[in-house]
Amino acid sequence: MDYKMNLTEHQRALLDGKEGAVKAKAMQTLVMFGEIFGAKRMVPVTHKQAHLVTSFGIGLLKPLYKTIDSLIAEGVKAEGGFSVDPRPLDYRNVKCNLLEKLVFNKILYGRQADYEAQLKAVGLKNDNAFTCTCYLPEVGNVPKEGDVLSWAESSAVVYANSVLGARCNRNSGMLDLFGAIVGYVPEFGLLTDEGRKASWRVVVKTSRLPEAQILGSAVGMKVMEDVPYIVGLDRFLGDTVDESVTGYLKDFGAATASNGAVGLYHIEGLTPEAKRYGKELLRPDAEEYVIDDAELERVYASYPVMWKDRDARPDLCFIGCPHLTLRQLNDWTDRIAAGLKDTGRTKVAVRTVLTASPDVIAAFRKTDRYDILTGTGATLSYICPLMYTNNPLTKRKAIMTNSNKLRTYSAARYYKDAEILDKIVGKEVAR
Repeated sequence: MDYKMNLTEHQRALLDGKEGAVKAKAMQTLVMFGEIFGAKRMVPVTHKQAHLVTSFGIGLLKPLYKTIDSLIAEGVKAEGGFSVDPRPLDYRNVKCNLLEKLVFNKILYGRQADYEAQLKAVGLKNDNAFTCTCYLPEVGNVPKEGDVLSWAESSAVVYANSVLGARCNRNSGMLDLFGAIVGYVPEFGLLTDEGRKASWRVVVKTSRLPEAQILGSAVGMKVMEDVPYIVGLDRFLGDTVDESVTGYLKDFGAATASNGAVGLYHIEGLTPEAKRYGKELLRPDAEEYVIDDAELERVYASYPVMWKDRDARPDLCFIGCPHLTLRQLNDWTDRIAAGLKDTGRTKVAVRTVLTASPDVIAAFRKTDRYDILTGTGATLSYICPLMYTNNPLTKRKAIMTNSNKLRTYSAARYYKDAEILDKIVGKEVAR
């Protein structure tokens, strides 16, 4: 087959099957994918640890299982190993009735155990490597600035590009694994200097730090897949990405990626490329979007309520989509405990599940706050709330969340953090 790309000798050898038929097919897929987007060459993946988006053993994914079986048959693995998105099930901490379990086990995720065995065979890092926040230090899949990645999870990609200064396109499932196996990805889009320039100047003129999830939602719905350059947010967040800022940027980016298709954002005075290049990152024809308090309220008020009964009492609350950081777990524990003290309650009024990666949960268990949180009746889980809400039976429940990603992809109802807290601790909030 004739390719338009300038390919190296090693890349052509891969295509010719010198390292096996499976690698040849993986390389061919990546080259064809890149040529669709005008890539002129393939570049090495410099951060060898991949992150896969497909973590759920749904029966319909037969081509996926067949492809991985072919990798296993030829002894092919991802060179640097990989992490993968969260597991869809956790019956111990996210209770389900018998009918819900039947749907999960027989219809939705009946291949989960088999699929996880496949993942281990082709390079899964370890049994704890199931999380959408692989870039957190507790998990350890942390690329350096300038690294080229082979990742697919949208919230992880936007964080790696924006906060860490790595380079990765929003790949689809299997392309992330193929890139990790052959060690190359096509160079286009966010892998190029030109592709990382901003088409939007977003001016934040709010009176206080905006809720990350609502600000990200506003930006994502406005700029869609373009790159925004955000001005005015550093006056609230400062000029250093430390532990107190990480969670905010994680949630902001996830909302831009799910409510739009943002793969990279720059925050003036804070994120690495914005600090280095400043307004040079703005394209000459960049459009402007001003966000003030009124605009945030307009965006918030636009969210549809998918509950059958708008005034229903919440049945379940999910906090942590994407997975929470250790700092966020500590903060939510303190807020829930203080809120219960104020209302005179000992237990949460709504079944509440806080989700985080297995490694973050392990670190949290070593702190005194673990007993405080579990004492409130709230539970910790490594589950993916999105995968839980894929079960159509869960639509009967009034599920609330402070995650714009979960709101977008499910019937869960979005509330601001303060509203979520009030409902958890037994206060009622009028919308």
